[in-house]
Parts: sequence; structure tokens; C-alpha cells
Amino acid sequence: MGEKEKVMIMRCEEYSADRIRGIIREGMETLGPIPRGRVLFKPNVVLAHPELFPHAFTRAEFLDGAIAAAKDVAGEVEEFAVGERSGITIPTRYCFKNAEYLEVIKRHGAKAYFFDESRHVPFRLRRPGRLRDLIYVPKEIIEADFLVSLPKFKAHPWTRLTLSLKNYIGLQDDRHRLVDHNTYLEHKIVDLQEVIQPSFIAIDAIVAGQKMMLTPTPFNLGAIVMGTNPCAVDTVGCHMVHVDPKDLLHLQMASQRGYGPMDLGEIEVLGDFPLEEVRAKTKDFQFCLERIDSYFKESNLSCTVGSFPEAHSRDYCWGGCPGAAQEAMHILRDFYPDVDRTMKKVHYVVGRVDGPIELQDDEKVFFAGDCTSWQGMLKGRPVSIDPRYMKKEEVKTQKTKSNDLLLKTFQSLWECFTKRNMPYVRAKGCPVSVADHVNFLSALGGIKNPNFDPRLFLPVTLAYFKMRLMRVLNRFMG
Repeated sequence: MGEKEKVMIMRCEEYSADRIRGIIREGMETLGPIPRGRVLFKPNVVLAHPELFPHAFTRAEFLDGAIAAAKDVAGEVEEFAVGERSGITIPTRYCFKNAEYLEVIKRHGAKAYFFDESRHVPFRLRRPGRLRDLIYVPKEIIEADFLVSLPKFKAHPWTRLTLSLKNYIGLQDDRHRLVDHNTYLEHKIVDLQEVIQPSFIAIDAIVAGQKMMLTPTPFNLGAIVMGTNPCAVDTVGCHMVHVDPKDLLHLQMASQRGYGPMDLGEIEVLGDFPLEEVRAKTKDFQFCLERIDSYFKESNLSCTVGSFPEAHSRDYCWGGCPGAAQEAMHILRDFYPDVDRTMKKVHYVVGRVDGPIELQDDEKVFFAGDCTSWQGMLKGRPVSIDPRYMKKEEVKTQKTKSNDLLLKTFQSLWECFTKRNMPYVRAKGCPVSVADHVNFLSALGGIKNPNFDPRLFLPVTLAYFKMRLMRVLNRFMG
């Protein structure tokens, strides 16, 4: 039997860059990796705003400490850089600014790579069990010699937990990110592991996130989790919050493809924060892995969930539209705490649904997603919603459609406007993104759209146009 993979759990109660630096330096020295060549740090910055989304991202102090620690132990380094693609089509440079990353990057003389501006290149997958033969990733990832993964320890409404393996979703740009972000999400996560394996992992678990990924409820866990193998790190992360590693499908599939162990007996857990002590602290850690037809009970949003086209997940689409609707409602709740009660009544329908849909007089139907189909009468009108779902073999990664922020916003709002006198709207996409759900639910629910909040609209718009300009320049120069 070979040597066990090592994972360290270290105590860290506060976001002190110096304290984090010392802990991560100790981790690197104990576990052995020496940063060299082109060193790329990949944090989780799915969304960042100090007031609106304060717990969704890897903190700046954590990034600061990680870069400083890497410098302390590094060999011959050509470049230090930080790269990420933020979520829901918000420009990454906007989130980097709000996360206070730009000051950290400048102070360390590092580079910032915004993957929504980078040139993305094809990467051919070869491992048995792969979902696709070809995927697209930023060239900076391909060129990296030493990848430092800096995830945020969070619960996730689609995959239960987002740790090291799930952090790779942030590699792809808008055009490719939503491809297979449906019942194949777990498979997609594992495919991305073949592109590059992390040389070192340090998870920000100082303040962990519960329930949602974009609007998590904070949990003072007071830990930093480190390792060099993503499966081993994620296995320990599962045990830290009382999750069976087998319940993380992407972890199970990654282990089966040979990326690492998911048996605690094959892992040596080190550090000054014993696993059993962590588990005692997290006995009340909260998840939100609930179907939307049972989740929205005391709300003006009601949900009907049908069946889905892929044989491996007929009863629910954990990686697609239902979870996006859930995340969107939590964003709306952050802006308008009473939104479930004050919004107009909306009946959300996803999947293939047979049989009548009973509506109240003032209720509209929201048919979401390409796989959704239904036929019947709505308020005296015949309605036929035909499926337009494409099997994965029909989706070509070389010919993906735009997922542009302004274009998608205009399309969703235009659909609501043109159907304002109709009893329903239809949102196309597989999946319909969280951002689109926010637009549709705001319009149908008769509430202010958070995208037009003064705290977001102008800075996001300015960042968007700069992102578009830099994307063109990078394509031309790349």
C-alpha cells in the first residue's frame, strides 16, 4: 500500500493576513509542494459585494496570506497571478474590486487574469468515463506550472458542498460555463479536473457558508483546510460537516476516475484542529438540498416539477433550472426580505408536466428551461409548450451561444414585456441562469429588479464595457 494522502486542518479564528500566511506556509512546508514557474492562484469569487454578498467568496486576507506564504517557500518563479471567472455573468473585474483583490494583487506584484476576458482554448479529454471529448478553458490555466486552489468552504444547493473539486467551475467563461450545467453538472466538474491538478489547496473555512452559494448564511468554523489532493481534501471537508463523501457525486466520480481517495482510512489527517472537535462544532451546520416544489411553501411563488429527459436523473435536475430559481429567490430575499409575501403570484413550471395547472385569477405561469413541456388551457386559452432540449451529443462545445450579460437581460425583460397580457412566459435555456431567473421573477412578481439597484447598476455596467473591450484586445493580441 502506498503512502497516505495528507490533509491538514488548522485553527484560524480571524481574517488576519499574517496569521493566514504563517498557517499556509506551515502547510506548504509540511506537505512539500514548492511553488515554481508560472504560479496561478484560483480563489472562489462567484460573487462579491461587501454589503450584499459578503460571505460568497474567498476573502482578500486569505488570498493575501496565501500569496505571501507561497513567496516565502517558492523556488524559481516566473510569475504570480490570480485568475477566476465570477458567476451569473457579472464581470469578474467588478467582483475582484469588491472583494478587495486588486489591492492585494498590486501589493504582491502579481497579475490578475479575468477569465471572462481571457482567450479560451480547446482541451482534449482522454480519461475513461469522461462526459465530453473537448472542453474550453483559459490559456492561462493551460500555461500554469503550479496551481494553488483557494476555495471557499460552502454548502451548495445543487451539489451539497463546494470545496476543491467544485472550485473548477470558475475556470470557464460565459460561453462555455452553462454547457452541461444541468443534470450533468457533477460530470462536468470531474471532466475539468483533467485539465490541471492543483499543486496545493487551501480552503477558506474561517467563516464558512451555509445553505446557498451566492447568499450563504455565515458559520464561524475557524479553520483552514490544506492538502495536495482534491479528493482527499474534499473527503475530509465532508466529514467536517457530517456529510457522507459518497453523497457528493462529483467526489465519487472523481475518485472512480483515479483522482484520489474518498475513504478516510486512506487519508492522514494532520493539524492542530482535530477532526472530531470540528465535527462537534458543526453538528448544526445547515444545508439546503431541497426540491423547489417542497421548498417554497409559504410564498407567492409556487412550483410544479415534472420529469426530466436524461435517464440518470428523471425525477429532478439538481444542476439546472430548479436550483437557479432557488438561488434567485434568495437574492431577491436579500434585497427585499418580504418578497415571498409581497410579490405577485407566480406559478413556476419546470420539466415535462402532464395534467392541468390550476391557477388563481391573478397568477402567471413561468415555464423555465428547454426541457419543459406542457399542453392545456390557461385562463381559457389553449397553450402548448414544446420541448427544445438537446441531448449532450447534440450540443457542440465549439459552437456555443453567447451568454452575454446585457443581451440576456434584454431578452428576458423583452419576453416579459411582450407577454405581459398573456397568462404565461417561457424562458429558454439549459439551464436558465440565476441571472435570468432574477430578471423573470422580478418582472413577473412586480418587484424592483436588483440589477437596477444603484449600488450595482452603474459599477457593473462600467465593468461590463471594460470587460468587453479587454476581451476583444486579448483575442486580437492572443
